[in-house]
Amino acid sequence: MDYFPIFVKLSGQNCLVVGGGEIAARKIELLARAGAKITVITRKVGSPVAAIEAKYGLVIVQKSFAEPDLQDFKLVVSATDNKETNQLVAKAANALGVLVNVVDDPSLCSFIFPAIIDRSPIIAAVSSGGAAPVLARLLRAKIETTIPPAYGRLAQLAEKFRSQVKQHLKDPTQRRIFWENCFQGQVAEQVFADNGPQAEQCLLQALAGQQQYTNGEVYLIGAGPGAADLLTFRALRLMQQADVVVYDHLVSPEIIDLARRDSEKIYVGKQRQKHTLAQESINTLLADLAKAGKRVARIKGGDPFIFGRGGEEIETLMQQGIHFQVVPGITAASGCAAYAGIPLTHREHAQSVTFVTGHLKDDSINLNWTQLAAPNQTIVVYMGLVGLEKICLSLIAHGSPENLPVALIQQGTTETQRVITATLATLPEIIASQTILPPTLIIIGTVVTLHDKLNWFNSSGAGIDV
Repeated sequence: MDYFPIFVKLSGQNCLVVGGGEIAARKIELLARAGAKITVITRKVGSPVAAIEAKYGLVIVQKSFAEPDLQDFKLVVSATDNKETNQLVAKAANALGVLVNVVDDPSLCSFIFPAIIDRSPIIAAVSSGGAAPVLARLLRAKIETTIPPAYGRLAQLAEKFRSQVKQHLKDPTQRRIFWENCFQGQVAEQVFADNGPQAEQCLLQALAGQQQYTNGEVYLIGAGPGAADLLTFRALRLMQQADVVVYDHLVSPEIIDLARRDSEKIYVGKQRQKHTLAQESINTLLADLAKAGKRVARIKGGDPFIFGRGGEEIETLMQQGIHFQVVPGITAASGCAAYAGIPLTHREHAQSVTFVTGHLKDDSINLNWTQLAAPNQTIVVYMGLVGLEKICLSLIAHGSPENLPVALIQQGTTETQRVITATLATLPEIIASQTILPPTLIIIGTVVTLHDKLNWFNSSGAGIDV
């Protein structure tokens, strides 16, 4: 992060703009909207600056800039086309500890102007650190479409009742939940409909009927196969309102970063022969956190109901009367196959697909090999890396051809995705000499032959294909 995002209060503060042209006028407009008292130093006053002189009460000094001119200013903007003047302004500002922006020269700036989304008192800003200001403006335009102007009125309503709510709800967690309900419920709807009095009435009714909940809630969330942008909208919304995030080792850091910043993060990852917590302990942890009044996001890779043991966690919650929600995720089979260009079903190859776990128990894999060896189907094996040789040999022993295509997908849907294709007879030997990083998924069937033809993910420049 080259620039730390921060909002500076300029209301009533003395600010200096060096330059009198069109660019200077644009910077003056921005500073004036923040309530700054603006002095302009320029040898020539251009028409754009002259046009706003009276409107903003500008103090205009027609002269060349000199270092002593910076005394008593909180901030300075140099908007000239003279390189020497710009360098002099930056040098003088840095010597005095004054914030300085030199237009179109990030190397001389101690602060930069972001692209601003103004929904006062809500302010959002987008910056590229001076690297791509046009891109920042395009992103601002996208954000503008998702934040209607009514959000400013909603913030003003919250400001009006903030003290009253704080007096009524002493517990900070309860206050946060109350405001989240207001901002996502009828109070917000009335504000968006430009019905201020009704919005205030709804807020007061909600405050009067606010219950002091003793129990929290658990959100069982499927995080998808790896890529953060494959999360559902609902998953993202619940993650951002959870007080505690409980996650496993298949959930990427990029996904955890999307959770509420001040939420407690608890890692309960389970890997082969390395369990942070046993499943029974995880079940108890979720229940205990909810009974303590917490909203808990239990985040699992893929889908919680496909080899995710989500059903076991729900059983515990139901037994203890704890409210929960289930948010399905894109399972690894669907996501990884799609990113590898391998359709799980295809009219000419497979008319069914079967998901199985290749997890070894007592050094054996107890599966219906006769059924799995039948033709015209696709087999997807979760957690099959360790038992891959046994899986391949068992299928061959029960009638599958030795040359049946197989794909091993490493870290599917992510930038480090890797696809290794071979056959039942050759794949174990191929991967024995390679370093394979989890998580992995194995796809068995003639649909694997379509990988080279349909591998859009690799053709777009991402991933590695073997």
